[in-house]
Amino acid sequence: MKGLAIILVSVGILYGAFHYYFQKMPTTDEGTAPTQAITLTGVRGDLLQIAQAELAYIALNSRCVSLDELVTSNSLSLPSTGRDGYFYSIECSGVEFKATARHAPAPADSPIRYPHLAIDTNLQITEIP
Repeated sequence: MKGLAIILVSVGILYGAFHYYFQKMPTTDEGTAPTQAITLTGVRGDLLQIAQAELAYIALNSRCVSLDELVTSNSLSLPSTGRDGYFYSIECSGVEFKATARHAPAPADSPIRYPHLAIDTNLQITEIP
């Protein structure tokens, strides 16, 4: 009987530990759902790839170009202009640029938000309003 009690207590402790662990899943940004972590990581990777392609294009041609021009010149190999509801764009000013990833706002009653992200010529990714 003592052995059964030890097994039941052990199973209870393990269940509690696993339950607590899965309730504390990480998020990448404040106010986002844990399931958004994969999408936001992908968006950040895409922005970095866009910025690196833009910098390479500027180094060769001494001018900044739009996202469509980067794709058509084969400087960038993104399969589309967005990911999971995010849409990418590039704003040029001479040889300076800012690539942005924007998402439509969440419904008013939704507890999650979709952060807008941007990367600049210095390869710094920031959240923008």
